[in-house]
Amino acid sequence: MSGHYASLTGAGVRVRSGSATHVGRVRDHNEDSLIDEGFVWAVADGMGGHAAGEVASGIAVQCLGELNTRTRVRSEDVVALIRRMNTAILRSAAEHPEQTGMGTTLAGLTVVDAGGADHWIVFNVGDSRVYRFLGNRMSLVTQDHSEVREMVDAGLITAEEAQRHPLRNIITRSLGTDPGPNADVWVFPPHPGERFVLCSDGLSNELDDRTIMVALQKYDDPQTAADELCRAAVEAGGRDNISVVVVAFDSDEDEDDEDADTAPRHTLLPT
Repeated sequence: MSGHYASLTGAGVRVRSGSATHVGRVRDHNEDSLIDEGFVWAVADGMGGHAAGEVASGIAVQCLGELNTRTRVRSEDVVALIRRMNTAILRSAAEHPEQTGMGTTLAGLTVVDAGGADHWIVFNVGDSRVYRFLGNRMSLVTQDHSEVREMVDAGLITAEEAQRHPLRNIITRSLGTDPGPNADVWVFPPHPGERFVLCSDGLSNELDDRTIMVALQKYDDPQTAADELCRAAVEAGGRDNISVVVVAFDSDEDEDDEDADTAPRHTLLPT
């Protein structure tokens, strides 16, 4: 998938992004969905089989696309939208019995107005992830809602053991449940030079955090980084569907005039 450019409040900074998805080596169809559009980036890992998983993940990212039509987004708007997408998934399953039991994870990034200034909001339900890379250091912003994460937190197993544990694919929260899940959210100001990786567990189960970080260090272009991460996960085994979105937040100061003229720009929040 091709990347795109956008301007954050037109203040001499730009956002670049790229995305990639692959069915993997084992599954016969891809139940992941992603959005890499405007100022909304997310991955959703569907479950339920018989194509119902991709219906649930598709509903999730389609609902998120609505944020690009708004001129002002607050953190509570994002939380409310996640509740609505859970309701939409349940409604679709009720209307189509073959979709019964379908659900999806969700991990995403968008821009919200907090105190009159642009801030990132990261949100997640399930075990899809958002990583943040800044100052040559990478951290995991989200926390997996999974059986093995709870076991690690309780000190029953180590993080390394969790990577190979037979329950590593069992999640404790997903969209498509009644009552609906609580989404975790983090709101923080943007810093030029930071990078984000959003991915389904088909990538994070195949590649360790260091491998993901090295790809961000090696490939400045988000689309190239997304393609290479996806390819590496397939080569490492590809035991699940793989989806990844890479977002880069840059200063325009080092860009030459020709590049600045050709990169499309738009502003989410009016100044």
